[in-house]
Amino acid sequence: MSNIINRNQEKQEHEKDLKRIANFCLMDDEFMSKVFSENPEAIEFVLQTLLDSPTLEITFVHTQESIKNLFGKDVVLDVYCKDSRDKVFNVEIQRKDQGAAPQRARYHASMIDTKILEPGENYNNLKESYIIFITENDYFKQGKPMYHIDRIVGETGLPFKDFQHIIYVNGQYKSEDPLGQLIHDFWCTSAKEIKSKVLRDYVGYYKDNKEGTAAMCRSLEEMRKETALRRDIEMIQKILAKGKTPEEIIAFCEYPEELVYEVAGSVLSNA
Repeated sequence: MSNIINRNQEKQEHEKDLKRIANFCLMDDEFMSKVFSENPEAIEFVLQTLLDSPTLEITFVHTQESIKNLFGKDVVLDVYCKDSRDKVFNVEIQRKDQGAAPQRARYHASMIDTKILEPGENYNNLKESYIIFITENDYFKQGKPMYHIDRIVGETGLPFKDFQHIIYVNGQYKSEDPLGQLIHDFWCTSAKEIKSKVLRDYVGYYKDNKEGTAAMCRSLEEMRKETALRRDIEMIQKILAKGKTPEEIIAFCEYPEELVYEVAGSVLSNA
């Protein structure tokens, strides 16, 4: 009986995933991450358009990149990539304004810095980085298509050349210029409506191709498992911080014994 129930649940979940895929657009981070994960040409086109840099060449791309923080909050980056000059890019989709707070951009930038500078390496070797938030709304409400944030020296107005850039892209911008067309493409739920060929081809693969849709379904299942695991780990950490022992957590909570001891061991080693 339990096998029948499990198969029915899996079937229902699969049907939900197919409906979600049909309604997905590139403004949905789960879908955007999958489209860009194995297709450097797609994120390359996006960055070329956003930065007005037609010669930019992406050499590495990884989606849902996790950066661990031994002493604080971890981050998971929607899209993390590098170009042929070793510049680093983090592209984030933000559907809610609270997810695009300046403090979040600051934290992402700082965590990426810890990833790209090796122990003992000279600070001058810190690579140029771009944190790019593509927001559903006009976050700053000034009617601009994009907002570029770079540090300056307050007393002189001259740039503080730390080579760190933060960019907010207004997802409500409408125009026939290249940026306007890109934003239009990000909102399309049908591949046929997308103006850019490179984005149209990749979006169409995951929406309209049987193999691509199956790959997208598997990705959604993996994301659910990863999200659930991160949530369990965070909760176990909180319970341990309140003074509970691993044995007490195992006795009164439904977490796997191996996971509880693994998290507890990690907490102790970093204490």
